[in-house]
Amino acid sequence: MTHSPIEDLDVLIIGAGISGIGAAYYLQRDHPGKSYAILEARGAIGGTWDLFRYPGIRSDSDLHTFGYEFKPWRDEAIAGADKILAYLREAAAENGIDDHLRYHHKVLGASWSSTTARWTVDVERGDGGGELVQFSAKWVFGATGYYRYDEGFTPEFEGRERFGGQIIHPQHWPEDLDYTGKKVVVIGSGATAVTLLPAMAETAGHITMLQRSPTYILPLANKDPISDVLVSALGEKRGFAATRRKNIAQQRFIWRMCQRFPNAARRIIRRLNAAQLPADYPVDVHFKPSYNPWDQRLCLVPDGDLFRAISSGKASVVTDRVATFTETGIALQSGEHLDADIIITATGLNLLAFGGIPFIVDGKPVDISSTVAFKGMMLTDVPNFAYAIGYTNSSWTLKVGLLCEHFCRLLSHMDVHGYDICYPHLENSDMPTRPLLDFSAGYVQRSLSQLPRQGDGAPWLTSMDYHADVKLLRNDSVIDCNLRFANTTATSEALADAAYASESRPEG
Repeated sequence: MTHSPIEDLDVLIIGAGISGIGAAYYLQRDHPGKSYAILEARGAIGGTWDLFRYPGIRSDSDLHTFGYEFKPWRDEAIAGADKILAYLREAAAENGIDDHLRYHHKVLGASWSSTTARWTVDVERGDGGGELVQFSAKWVFGATGYYRYDEGFTPEFEGRERFGGQIIHPQHWPEDLDYTGKKVVVIGSGATAVTLLPAMAETAGHITMLQRSPTYILPLANKDPISDVLVSALGEKRGFAATRRKNIAQQRFIWRMCQRFPNAARRIIRRLNAAQLPADYPVDVHFKPSYNPWDQRLCLVPDGDLFRAISSGKASVVTDRVATFTETGIALQSGEHLDADIIITATGLNLLAFGGIPFIVDGKPVDISSTVAFKGMMLTDVPNFAYAIGYTNSSWTLKVGLLCEHFCRLLSHMDVHGYDICYPHLENSDMPTRPLLDFSAGYVQRSLSQLPRQGDGAPWLTSMDYHADVKLLRNDSVIDCNLRFANTTATSEALADAAYASESRPEG
């Protein structure tokens, strides 16, 4: 099958979620003359916030930092997917980004040519498969996130086929699911599970969170009175900026305290949990993890809604392991049985580097797992490719904004000096490397072998420190001894001159 004619662009952004929209904003702000398009495999904007449809889905970061720096967040601190999605759509519409969106464009592969200094990107256009088209781009920007959109992770459960009710993964939530008066068991203890419990408790007959081991859960006020005061006193723009700085400092303080004083952090979190549960509740059974705070991401619960659902008796937590599914529920290793009409497997994600897109550089396939990340935004020896992966210990978008700013500064540097090729190169092949994500969560550990590596220091370190990244990505020079630049026109002319001189040289 032949491709439709190539469309030529300066930058091709892959993914129309929060990262892709952010990348488009900064690109057109700093480089209004450059052409770009955003390819989205699905039929809607919003990425995660449009894909997941389970009850109560919300951000587990405050929206003053999870929202864009360029667009103030005007609602409650922890918001549901509907409000986040409306915010993203508004951001795209306000800035003319809608005109650059191409829905139902699934990227099949990307091939780089150093001769032309261009990526050729193969794309399937159309819902459910259709026409093959090609794009040519000077740069490709991966805004794909890091998990698979087509499937979540569900472990093998013995006896699964015997269960007489419904089994649902939150990533594939049925629109017509009626759980009114039903007995529901949610397997898992992460952000999805602690969101589902209070959201479904009012309607379900009873809902139980079945966890193998506890997770750190931190209650957070859904209203930010300090933000209201700052906006009132300083005006919306300056008040939003001040709130954002305050919340960044608060996130940094909590993370650093957990890292430096884990035992003290444990005690504080336990005290907060116990204060919101009945006096005789076994806090240490269900809310005392074996790991230190922030070895895995903290789960935030707005206004303690999870604890209120438990205290009301409409929801419960069981800490045990699945022995087998039965016809009527789940038999536990302790010998107990949980009756269920519906079982929800909130058991995590499957990670996928750069949307699973195969990359080829000058005819050679790129082994993503053998590359090393440069400044958390480029890959060794992969020219003119940048990507955005946000923070795991803070709001995702804080990192994305800085990466996009740095990317735009890099383009400016290349324009000024006439370069059309840029790639990081690691001279020291003996440099120690480690996994890209320093995170012990199961969904991360299962997939680390498929992801790039990171080094033991800048610029090969994938930083999770906002203030360090402000210095590196916003303030420091884009020039680095590990970054290679080239000009194909000059190179081609030099080769042509050399060839002419050789042909013109007298014999003998």
